[in-house]
Amino acid sequence: MFTSVLMIEKPLTSVDVEFVTTLHGDEPVSFVVLMQPRGDQDRLLRAIDDVALGELDEAVHETGDQGPAAAVRALEHSLASLRATGSQAVGQIVEDHPLDLLKSVVDGVNADEVIVLTAPHYVEEFFHRDWASRARHKVGVPVLKLFAHSEEAHSE
Repeated sequence: MFTSVLMIEKPLTSVDVEFVTTLHGDEPVSFVVLMQPRGDQDRLLRAIDDVALGELDEAVHETGDQGPAAAVRALEHSLASLRATGSQAVGQIVEDHPLDLLKSVVDGVNADEVIVLTAPHYVEEFFHRDWASRARHKVGVPVLKLFAHSEEAHSE
C-alpha cells in the first residue's frame, strides 16, 4: 500500500479528494492527514494573497470560523471524504511546529510521499517559506505541492 502524508489547511473539496486518491492509479493509498489551519498570525499574508488573486472582497473581510472546533470539523470532513473512496485515512490537528510533526509522521509511518495541498500563498512561495519548499529540505521523501480547489468554483 502506498502511504501519503497530506498537509491541508482547509477541508478537502470533492475535486481535491478525487485528485489525491487517483494520483497513483489503482494502487491502494493510505493517507495521514495533518490539518494546519491558518491562524491569526497569517492574516496579513492571506490578505496580500487575496489582493494578488484579485479577490479584494476577501482581503477586506479576512475573518471567518477558524477556531479549534472549525479545524476539527474540517479534519473530520476530509477524513470521511477520503474513506468514502475506499482509502484508509487517519489524521490530526497540527498545533505547533508543523514541519517537525511532518518529519516525525513521515518517519513513523514510513511514508512514500508528502502532498501539500493549500491555497496559493504568493508571499510565502516567493521567499520559499511555504510548507512545500521548507518540507523538501526536511522529510527525505518526495514532496508534491498542489493547489486546493474551491467548492464555489465547481458548484454550478
